[in-house]
Amino acid sequence: MKCEIAQQNMILAQYGELPDELQLPLEQHLEVCEDCRREWKALLALNEELALSPMVEPSPNLLAASRMRLDEALDDLPPRSVLQRFFGNAFRWLGFLQGAPALATLLLGVGFLGGNFLARYQALHSPQLPRPVIMSNMADGEIANVSGIVQTPSSELVQVKYNRLVPETVQGSLDDPQIRQLLLLGTRLATNADVRDDSVALLASECRASHDCGGGNDATREIRATLVSSLRSDKNPNVRLKALAGLQPYIAQDEQVRDAVLDALLYDTNAEVREQAISMLTPVEADSSVRQVLRTVSSQDANPAIRNASFQELQGSADIQ
Repeated sequence: MKCEIAQQNMILAQYGELPDELQLPLEQHLEVCEDCRREWKALLALNEELALSPMVEPSPNLLAASRMRLDEALDDLPPRSVLQRFFGNAFRWLGFLQGAPALATLLLGVGFLGGNFLARYQALHSPQLPRPVIMSNMADGEIANVSGIVQTPSSELVQVKYNRLVPETVQGSLDDPQIRQLLLLGTRLATNADVRDDSVALLASECRASHDCGGGNDATREIRATLVSSLRSDKNPNVRLKALAGLQPYIAQDEQVRDAVLDALLYDTNAEVREQAISMLTPVEADSSVRQVLRTVSSQDANPAIRNASFQELQGSADIQ
């Protein structure tokens, strides 16, 4: 609601003539408009002041004298033009309607019926939307979202616009950047564990074969970071084992890979994953942090096989020293 309309409605509200359907929009406008709210409060204060003063009735002599002067002034007016007479008759007709509620109600009812009939006629003769296609084959992809709904007026015909998730297939070499990017996504956005398993297995095989997985570019770091993330957080032990196999060539040169393998040895819940982590530590068993973890596991681990394997790895480290 604009401020100009709100100010007009405020005046009608003060006199109790504002329609009910405009009351709520006026209140909502006053809540957000500081100027109109200030003017509304001023009107309320003015009405309160006026209510305190008694209303004085004019004397009969004053009324009679005023009527005489009004009649004389009307007699002195020049003849009205056609346009003035038209507007004058229109205003008198409106005044007559205000004094005849039954006639006003009748005219309002006639107008409502006429408008309803016109709307039905237009809806009946308006162009009809095509019949919707019944989906009988869902193999084209799942429905992603609904983008629009159109209903024919005075009809049960509805047109619904929607978008599908259409499955696609890409074929290429493991050296293809697009294939690698999809494999990286497969480790995080796979629909089932088998897809994650296959994605990690292929990335790990690329790393073991040193196909651009041993360099320092962004793509290489992303592959190794994905394998580290799978080793740390994937719930499937087979996936973690494959991630370990792919990280094995880089445990000596990449400190983040070494830390991930040590965390797997300390905290992984699968014994096979922990045994493979121990076997991977041979190239770095002389490292102080690696020996510290092996000593902790060999003395405190609840699994005897893990304790023994850690002790044997420590013995190898002592021989090297």
